[in-house]
Amino acid sequence: MSARIRRIAHVDMDAFYASVELLRYPQLKGLPVVIGGGRRSEDDLLARLNQTRPERSWTTADLGRIPLDFFPRLAGYTGRGVITTATYPARQFGVGSAMGLMKAARLCPQAILLPVDFAEYRQYSRAFKDIVTEIAPVMEDRGVDEVYIDFTDVPGGQREGGRVLARLIQKSIFDQTGLTCSVGVAPNKLLAKMASEFNKPKGISIVHELDLAEQIWPLACRKINGIGPKADEKLKGLGIATIGQLAAKDLAWLARHFGPRTSAWLHDAAHGRDERPVVTQSEPVSMSRETTFERDLHALHDRAELGVIFTRLCAQVADDLQRKGYVGRTIGIKLRFSDFKSLTRDLTLPGPTADAQAIRNAAGQCLKRAPLARRFRLLGVRVGGLQRLEEAQSSMPNQPPSRGSTELLATTAEAEDSWTGQLF
Repeated sequence: MSARIRRIAHVDMDAFYASVELLRYPQLKGLPVVIGGGRRSEDDLLARLNQTRPERSWTTADLGRIPLDFFPRLAGYTGRGVITTATYPARQFGVGSAMGLMKAARLCPQAILLPVDFAEYRQYSRAFKDIVTEIAPVMEDRGVDEVYIDFTDVPGGQREGGRVLARLIQKSIFDQTGLTCSVGVAPNKLLAKMASEFNKPKGISIVHELDLAEQIWPLACRKINGIGPKADEKLKGLGIATIGQLAAKDLAWLARHFGPRTSAWLHDAAHGRDERPVVTQSEPVSMSRETTFERDLHALHDRAELGVIFTRLCAQVADDLQRKGYVGRTIGIKLRFSDFKSLTRDLTLPGPTADAQAIRNAAGQCLKRAPLARRFRLLGVRVGGLQRLEEAQSSMPNQPPSRGSTELLATTAEAEDSWTGQLF
């Protein structure tokens, strides 16, 4: 019996957030839709309908029947919101994730704007991953909308290079959730991730080792996961625009320009080499919460508003830690100024915590070391150096880590005073 060939799949959900919204609002299928801006607290579309059309009572069962003219459009949008994702019809106008909503409004003013609903997205994320693991249990979770799967020893994982199993997973996800995905199958994670982009949406792409020259080498270097804008710019400056051109350079030449460690990785990546295993369980390094303001805020002039935001972010991080059973020692803050330059500050506590007040106090100390004369557009709070709560308790039996409560005792006024006191 011949040895099994290593087959790794990358499953990437198609326009995931937007696709979940289209399940809620099927009348928007085929239209340009962008997801971004504020979070959904209640369905304001239903509220507007009940106010303007009181002849009937509109409920969540009627979401699929909301008239199109009740949906907000991008035209005339003013604010600091950023697109989380967009439907494929919107992308045809040049609209994409991480783009400012004001810029998107100029490119596609007729696009419908929906707020994000992270709770709903997380629910569908868990659902599609449960479907995957029922079929192929060796799965690596890579975020809310993508996973790696080891097909090697799964029934059907070798047939047609993995296409048979990929079709089964695709169909099962669609049948049970109504969502589509694209799948790339290759000898390793590096190539599988590239392959999953080849035929989006609803595509299946198979790459074998012998396909490297034909399918991979003509691609731009940026298609390699890990080559960012700066590295790509440097490569282009050296006359290297495609993966094939990168593969043609010997290791010694690369080392002269990129150093020994990076050059070795570039050389392997260009030749499609990647031995990383599919990791079924991994511990998070940190947890964070951040928010981008509708307008730039100033630490002194907007201290009341910032105090409330700061308190909320700390409480949210604490809640995330407690729900997932972690404590952490390194507390940090992140600021992004009006010129888009970012700054971080952090400190390490004597012991781990998941207590909202302790996180807020430590984050406040970090703020004291940040230059706050300028206005800023983003504020974030991060907890790193994570441990499982039970592990931390066993390592310090006489001093249990603070799990605490996410309910900060400070009132809004106290939060404002605390913010001011921490800065000045």
